[in-house]
Amino acid sequence: MARRLDCGRARRGTTGGSLSRARARHSRGARRSRAEDRAAGAPAAAARERPAAFIAASVSAPLTRLGLPKLWKYDKTRLWHFARHTVVPVVLRLAPSAAYGVERIPSDRGCVLAANHFSGIDHPLIGAFVPGITYFLAKSELFEVPVLGEALAWMGVISIRRGESDRDALRIARQHVHDGDVVCVHIEGTRQRLGYPGPVHTGGLMIAMQEGAPVVPLGLDTFGWSPKNRRRCALVFGEPIQLDHLSRNRSGYAEAGELVREEMVRLWRLAAEAAAAGLPSALPDGTRRNEPVSD
Repeated sequence: MARRLDCGRARRGTTGGSLSRARARHSRGARRSRAEDRAAGAPAAAARERPAAFIAASVSAPLTRLGLPKLWKYDKTRLWHFARHTVVPVVLRLAPSAAYGVERIPSDRGCVLAANHFSGIDHPLIGAFVPGITYFLAKSELFEVPVLGEALAWMGVISIRRGESDRDALRIARQHVHDGDVVCVHIEGTRQRLGYPGPVHTGGLMIAMQEGAPVVPLGLDTFGWSPKNRRRCALVFGEPIQLDHLSRNRSGYAEAGELVREEMVRLWRLAAEAAAAGLPSALPDGTRRNEPVSD
């Protein structure tokens, strides 16, 4: 009788232990499921805050499932060609836009586009009007967003850590300029929330000065744009500025920042006037309106 009781206790103990382990496994599984749900919802949350994230995630998510990005991993020209036929029409429907002076971008050498920054639509609009591949510098936090981070990497966007000297990012950007590519830098360092171009950070200009390349100032009027406020937007490109005559030291970089910012603000005012006038076929100085790239 005692043996039967002991066996019963043992069986109950075993059953209780198995149940505890099963509950623990279920709890871990539930936590993993919630974590996966949060990860899956991350692109949507990011999209609500960043319109560009919504556009990239909407296009790249189904392509990731099909495995197509693997075909383009080492052929960014093909990926940009695809984006111009899929993403750009969506962008221009969401943000009716025009560009002026695109022909001022050198076609025979690398350069740095020095642009102001108001909205998440800025990058897609620049990519819509500038021929070839544009290598953007973007904050490293964007690369942590699921799907969006992968899409940015495929497009050749350069991750840069803000608030510190990111030598690796600057080295990559310099190499692109050296190779004859276009590198776009928002020289204010971050989006401006008050509707006026902010102070300049000279790190992007150092890329051009150290490579002896021209800087093409770019004025963007996109302030206030959102998916709910699909206002007209305009981009005005200026004449290339050579900064070779300036010293490559703190005072030289500061002077370069003043020169470029002054021209960028002038171009931004022209862009604002063009958007307010309904995107005319030419600016008051005769600069003709450009069509989006269709290659």
